Amino acid sequence: MLSARNLFQEILDNDESFRLFCSIAASGESQGGWENGRIAALVPLSQRPLAPKIARHGADEDKHGRIFNALLKKRGLTPADVPPDTDYTMLLERHGIGLAHEQLSRDEPLTERDIITYLAHSRVTEQRASEQMRLLNKYFADHPGLGRAVRMISNDEDNHLAYCHEELLRLARAGHGRTIQHILRECALAEIRVYRDVSLAVMDHMGRILGWSRAKAALLATGIRAAYAYERLGGWRRMVSLAPPQRRDALGGPATPAPEYA
Repeated sequence: MLSARNLFQEILDNDESFRLFCSIAASGESQGGWENGRIAALVPLSQRPLAPKIARHGADEDKHGRIFNALLKKRGLTPADVPPDTDYTMLLERHGIGLAHEQLSRDEPLTERDIITYLAHSRVTEQRASEQMRLLNKYFADHPGLGRAVRMISNDEDNHLAYCHEELLRLARAGHGRTIQHILRECALAEIRVYRDVSLAVMDHMGRILGWSRAKAALLATGIRAAYAYERLGGWRRMVSLAPPQRRDALGGPATPAPEYA
């Protein structure tokens, strides 16, 4: 039976597919850590109270990258090269979503509009990350090799999502509501396309590693395209809604260390 649990289990049981999975995840998290670190350093004076939270966000992302690399090391594996067609972060940037690396590499203060763009982009991508990690948490929270990592990362992603809701609502109350909604919609519609394309690419690479039949590969691709159709028809709206989070001030303290992995 083809199910999400069985699919994940198949990928985790094979060294090469597990190596690619962790390498893609580690690369994306490390890129996110760098981006948040640079944004924290360039926050405009009007939003300086946000800097510690953005830095905390970046520290969490760096920690996640270290965790995925540590999971590879525990199995005696080294990181694999990440295929360009699976690089979610860079593909989003090429679609003009978020703040460009070129901009963040300069030592020029960001604007308030840039901070809104960053938070809206994060609101959308953290929704995706939170949902993915909750799925892994559902199936592998008690896994002897992965459980601790999955639970820790899932909790962090939920914190990141709560933080985005809280800060965007604060900025909406300050008069930026229309701008926020415009950027959120733009980000969400681009993200669902990139996520579809990256998902198809990842499954194509996994299929070659695991020797999937044409029928199995075609069935998975059909599922990915069906999920995109649902998101395009209206599922994307869950990524742009804003509501007061249950977790208040979720990034108000220091990052939680992970000495067992780092």
